[in-house]
Amino acid sequence: MAIKLSKKIMRQIGRTNATFGLIEEGDKILVGLSGGKDSLTMIHAMMEQQRRAPFSFEIIAVTVTYGMGEDLTRLSAHCEEFGIPHRIYETNTYEIAGEKIRQNSSFCSFFSRMRRGALYSAAIEYGCNKVALGHHLDDAAESFFMNFIYNGHMRALAPKYRAGNGLIVIRPLIQLRERQLAACALENDMPTIGDEACPSMRFDVKMPHARASMKTMLFEMEQKYPDLFVSINSAFGHISDDTFFDPTRFNM
Repeated sequence: MAIKLSKKIMRQIGRTNATFGLIEEGDKILVGLSGGKDSLTMIHAMMEQQRRAPFSFEIIAVTVTYGMGEDLTRLSAHCEEFGIPHRIYETNTYEIAGEKIRQNSSFCSFFSRMRRGALYSAAIEYGCNKVALGHHLDDAAESFFMNFIYNGHMRALAPKYRAGNGLIVIRPLIQLRERQLAACALENDMPTIGDEACPSMRFDVKMPHARASMKTMLFEMEQKYPDLFVSINSAFGHISDDTFFDPTRFNM
């Protein structure tokens, strides 16, 4: 069975790629494949881009394990069925977490940093120059408001940036909605891996209330302002930074 990718998804990914120059001739891109709806849709979309592109680039999907004896049989079989180059990168993150995470402490940032570090290490080991992450527009909006409300910082998620180790990190889905990706995964009966694979489920730690609060807030705002995410997407690309309270940015 072929994977059906909507024209809207492929069109938006194409526009994002053209605007920010995410994929270029000769790239070897590590695609972070957690097995969730976002990363599974992303790897199939990038495989389709590879078929359509007038230039050549390589893709390798990498799944990072936490050292919990994860069963990735269905995910590996899915990749084999659709000709997706797939590697499993083993880590001992679960063991390290047992030593580092305090009872009732937050865990999201810890596991995120560890997973990102493992992807970077894998990219270098496999000779990749770019790493593709599956963040979408909802993630970017939530991150922006979390930084805005809790940290007093105007910060979102860049479509493309250079990491400290020289790798280029790209986010091909950054202008797509989460619901579009969920619908794609559901329609194609993808073997998605959900929260049951999260190591935090085995620790006595508090749930990440800040992001959940942002999801609720944005959902309620969108009910009142249906074009909210259209405006957010536009605003992220139209920044009058000399109008804020940073004297280094004053245009005088």
